[in-house]
Formats: sequence, C-alpha cells, structure tokens
Amino acid sequence: METKAKSRWTAIALALAGVILPGLHKFYLRQPGWGLAYIVSSGSALGLVPRAASFFEALWYFFQGQEAFDRNFNGETLPSVTRPVDTAQIGAVADALRKIDQLRQDGLISEYEFEQKRRQLLDRIG
Repeated sequence: METKAKSRWTAIALALAGVILPGLHKFYLRQPGWGLAYIVSSGSALGLVPRAASFFEALWYFFQGQEAFDRNFNGETLPSVTRPVDTAQIGAVADALRKIDQLRQDGLISEYEFEQKRRQLLDRIG
C-alpha cells in the first residue's frame, strides 16, 4: 500500500505548534511512538524538553531542504527518478530469485536463507 508523501511545510507548522502541544509533527511523520513520548513528557517536570525539541526540529526541517526531507521522511513513498533503470540487471535478479525460490520449494535452503538471499538480490537493483 502506497501512502501519500508528507509535506515538509506541514511538518514545520506542526513542529512549531509543538511549542504548545508537542508531538503532533511526530504523529504526522509516522512516528507515533515519539509523538506519544513527547505528549507524555510534556506533562512532567521535564515539560520544556519536548517543547524545545519540537522547535529545533521545525528549524531542522526548514534548513535541511526538500530533498533531504524527502529522503528522511518520504523515502519509501516517492519513486526514484534520478537513477536510470538497468533492465538487464533486473532480469538477472528476477532469474536468480526464481532459482532460489525453487531451491526453497525443493527444501534445499531454509525460509531464512531464502529471505537473506532475496534481500541481497533486491538490494542490487534498489
């Protein structure tokens, strides 16, 4: 399932709003654990820490630029348009995947070994 790319400007606005209610930007950026930690700690004696962190993260999102923001927060949702696709390499990887799948089906390698090899092969093209 493909998710919509996150907006850098929305993340900046939510992080700035975090000076009042910290953690909103973390939920927006698909980091609910951190968002919850910000909210919980904002009510404690260390309440200034998540508020200050929200402010500094807003600055970080602003100064890192759109390309870096996309790399950090939209890495799996945005297609790569800067690299040309090598169809020969993709074909070779597909053939290798078929062969190791056959080895797995024949019981010659374990599911774990198959998964390791599959990831290595996919890393070659991605």
